[in-house]
Amino acid sequence: MAMVLLPGVMCDAGLWQAMAADLAPFGPLIYGDLANEKELEAMATSVLQQAPERFTLVGFSMGGFVAREMIRQAPERVEKLILIATSSEQDSEQMQAFKAATARALRSASGDFRGLGQKSIALSLSKKHAEDEHLKAQIYQMSLRMGKEAYCRQLLMARNSDTHLLAQIKCPTLVIAAEEDRMRTVQESRTLCEHIPHATLEVIADSGHMLPLEQPAALAAAMSRWLRYGINIY
Repeated sequence: MAMVLLPGVMCDAGLWQAMAADLAPFGPLIYGDLANEKELEAMATSVLQQAPERFTLVGFSMGGFVAREMIRQAPERVEKLILIATSSEQDSEQMQAFKAATARALRSASGDFRGLGQKSIALSLSKKHAEDEHLKAQIYQMSLRMGKEAYCRQLLMARNSDTHLLAQIKCPTLVIAAEEDRMRTVQESRTLCEHIPHATLEVIADSGHMLPLEQPAALAAAMSRWLRYGINIY
């Protein structure tokens, strides 16, 4: 069974590289590209066009929104679903305004794109790892590879709440939260788990939002246990 992996904002396939060897037994691994579309629905359609007939679907952060839209478009093709550090909640009006202002500033700026700012990068990590230069460099380099136009598209993309649609998900689902996430709360993961029939929740300690980079071994182990046995084993 192939595994389709969807990244978050300003992330590419580099997000998953530290986990690739551990996930290979569940592969082949297919890295979804979310850089070129400006709407959630179009992102989902694009990934579905490149995916095999049936697959395990993994969505991180923004990729979790795309993953659920893929299931709405083609539920029969998704064998299992894993949602990581994501939410079903709509951005607040303040967050929407901030993102729009950021996109306007980027598009009006001259010169080369300088990547994500250091404050944004630090916020995506736990307080313990916020000054880890290796982690920060990985996130920064991904943002440079993605570029300004992809960032603007992702900032302006509407993310409407789909909590009322979660009960439509019928495939086995694992929801994974990061205990020290400063961008998405554990409660948002609980909401997903409570509304998706028969979903399983796991919370991984000692990590902020960027779980695949901060705790790749722990994340891969949680995913592997569930994929093999369908339950949490401690």
